[in-house]
Amino acid sequence: MNARQIIARLRDGDTPSREELQWFAAALADQRVTDAQAGAFAMAALLNGMSDEGRVALTLAMRDSGRVLEWDMPGPVLDKHSTGGVGDCVSLVLAPALAACGAYVPMISGRGLGHTGGTLDKMEAIPGLMTTLDEARFRDVVGKAGCAIVSATDDIAPADRRLYAIRDVTSTVESLDLITASILSKKLAAGLDGLVLDVKIGSGAFMKNMDEAKSLAESLVTTANESGCHAAAVISDMSQPLAPALGNALEVAAACDVLTGQAEGALLELSAMLGGVVLAGCGHAEDVASGTNAMLDAISSGKAAEHFGRMVAGMGGPLKFVENPSRYLPEATVIREIPAPYDGYVAEMDGQALGLVVVDLGGGRKVEGDQIDYAVGLSDMVPLGTRLSRGQPMGRVHASRMDSATQAVRAVQNAIIMSEAAPEVPMLIREGIG
Repeated sequence: MNARQIIARLRDGDTPSREELQWFAAALADQRVTDAQAGAFAMAALLNGMSDEGRVALTLAMRDSGRVLEWDMPGPVLDKHSTGGVGDCVSLVLAPALAACGAYVPMISGRGLGHTGGTLDKMEAIPGLMTTLDEARFRDVVGKAGCAIVSATDDIAPADRRLYAIRDVTSTVESLDLITASILSKKLAAGLDGLVLDVKIGSGAFMKNMDEAKSLAESLVTTANESGCHAAAVISDMSQPLAPALGNALEVAAACDVLTGQAEGALLELSAMLGGVVLAGCGHAEDVASGTNAMLDAISSGKAAEHFGRMVAGMGGPLKFVENPSRYLPEATVIREIPAPYDGYVAEMDGQALGLVVVDLGGGRKVEGDQIDYAVGLSDMVPLGTRLSRGQPMGRVHASRMDSATQAVRAVQNAIIMSEAAPEVPMLIREGIG
């Protein structure tokens, strides 16, 4: 086999065979395929697409290009993936709640991408906590805490790591087939029994309309199921931040508020729903409703918070972090309220713009290698439909300098549209698939 032959088949509208895709993924991992050939493969996939069988074969080939974990646990091994949004710290609530329900969650996560925050960056806002663990310690934390949120090691889906970097610089990120294979190759390498996919739609998401969201959700569910991992998807709203906070330490605090019963709202609702879906899918709950109730019970009883605390301590964080997170989390030196510019209802939010405000404050990366300021961001953001008088706070900016705080206040005001009439607020859960 050779790369030119495989690229030519894809270029001409034919899907390469399973054996060819296995060879190509292995050659990506060990550098036998050049950057130019990888870019040509990605462009051909973007322009011509692949068959369902080809998408499954590529996913499995990329999974098998590196280490595939195996588990021997007394409960199901489960995970969740989100396509990205703002104020989305579901993983920090869902993983320990699933653990409290008797599941095991070896969650391999990523860093911030564009305007969306990364789960690893949020975890690393906790002093001392390390997300890069060797396999022995990873297994130890999962076994004792029921969950661990870590970065992928170099031997997890190395073909995807190489192809993803090339897609980023060749304008081929949007390929549905390559998005599916990229997401699932890493998740399936974790050795899962079940997976729930949270596909976001709205101004704060990468998918802006329902057709795009449904196509991705169906592709992910079909490919995962045909690859031997039970999966289901939920299409959820991202027309406003999921939590009332955006920014690494601020989102950790928001997740702890939910885990300790101090906050309710969309973050709690979606976390419980996603947990219910994956618990039901693997047979650990009778149906989604009973699985959701089990998640809510795990949180209200304090058991989920206990598992979160064990995970944090096992990964190097403070021993009693969850009891008093404000004692440990970094705080910004400048905090300013964001006044409503005039009377009215909060009618629309540009979620992408809000996410970029956090990036501009230093809470995200503009280029690879940028250092993150974990303390900065936005807090106390009012939800859609809130009635405000002029001057009332729409939220608060947390910044390192006064000038950047002033710029952020203006940017948030520009990202929020007020109206005289009360708006129709979108449903949080738009649709379920699988």
